[in-house]
Amino acid sequence: MIRLLYGLDGLFSRIPQSFIALLGRLAIGLVFWNSGRTKVQGWNIFDVSETTLYLFQNDYKVPLIPPEVAALMAQVAENTLPILLFIGLATRYAAVGLLVMTLVIEIFVYPGAYVVHGTWATILLMLIKWGPGVFSVDHLLSRR
Repeated sequence: MIRLLYGLDGLFSRIPQSFIALLGRLAIGLVFWNSGRTKVQGWNIFDVSETTLYLFQNDYKVPLIPPEVAALMAQVAENTLPILLFIGLATRYAAVGLLVMTLVIEIFVYPGAYVVHGTWATILLMLIKWGPGVFSVDHLLSRR
């Protein structure tokens, strides 16, 4: 039994970090991308829809930032940062942006959703710490 456990440990340790990073980039990117696509009509990410503005004025009580500005910031971030994650370009910076957004959502918008937001934060922190892996534009650029 001990031999089997050691064998499994060895197998698990051979899972490439780049594969985990790719899955993390795609999974967390899709969370924010799907949310961002609900905020716009078409592809103009700078045109805040009435529905999005209503949510930021009435439901999402982000302090210190006017709802119009907060809505635009969220909309642009959710429609650009996931693309950077998907291709692995400026990955750590995109992850920092989404981590900040996650913290704002947790603290001010949905404070009871700490399990979901904790999962998001964990994936984003892994990308910040270990980077995007070899399946990324960042890796190609770092080789030059």
